[in-house]
Amino acid sequence: MLYLRSAFTNVDLMKSKELIKQHLNTCSVIMLLVIFSALNFYGTEATKTTEIRFDFRPHILKYIFKGQEPKTDFSFADEAVPLRSARVNRKLQSSLEKHNFGHIHSNILQRKAERIFPIIEPILKAYGVPDDFKFIPLVEGGFSEGTSTKGARGLWQFMPGTARAYGLRVGHGMDDRTNIKKSTIAACRYIKGLYDEFDNWTLTAAAYNNGSIKLTRAMNAQNEDNYFRMHLNHETGVYVYNLIAMKAIINHPEKYGFKQYALAAPLFKNLDPAELVAAN
Repeated sequence: MLYLRSAFTNVDLMKSKELIKQHLNTCSVIMLLVIFSALNFYGTEATKTTEIRFDFRPHILKYIFKGQEPKTDFSFADEAVPLRSARVNRKLQSSLEKHNFGHIHSNILQRKAERIFPIIEPILKAYGVPDDFKFIPLVEGGFSEGTSTKGARGLWQFMPGTARAYGLRVGHGMDDRTNIKKSTIAACRYIKGLYDEFDNWTLTAAAYNNGSIKLTRAMNAQNEDNYFRMHLNHETGVYVYNLIAMKAIINHPEKYGFKQYALAAPLFKNLDPAELVAAN
């Protein structure tokens, strides 16, 4: 009996030793795998990935400078005029000469500005339209606010169909085109729509004069999106230049032959007519 118990005890010991040996082998393999993995992780260069970046900045045309260019009279809605171009410089000088005292011999436009600017400026600002668009009524209507041969009328020279499209009543004895506030609100809505289409204030002004369809056709035909490099009909081709010239003359009349007519804050104080007499 004692012999059998000893035999079983020896068998158990042998099994235990075998199990312990197997466990040690398994642990050794695991440890080696961990060591090799660590060496491989630290010794292998990380795979480089290509980073793709998208440029969401707005496209700025070659001759349209924003921000960094100093603001001068020769700009429109903070889009500077490329005076380095001889053609552009010549057209601007022609517009300045056309509107100076030597050709106009009157301060009617300044008087008109005195009357309408305090009304239309806050409306332009409220609709997010650049302040320089206030010179459109001076260029469009000039000395008169009557009806043109084409049927345009009022400060903003709306055609009947366009006026109705932007909420103005035309016909049956009523014409909101002659109402400064209502027509200015309609003009702002029209201008904002044009800007949404062209994403450029200079082109927006040109489209206001020529219509978006005609301007788009000209851009496609010439493969050009810069107003100052385009060849347009005469009226539209000088339109922005006339706006820039009007801005310069209204803001600095003394430089262009007019005496003592300066914009002050508040804008256009009640000046005596004698102070607005043009100097020849």
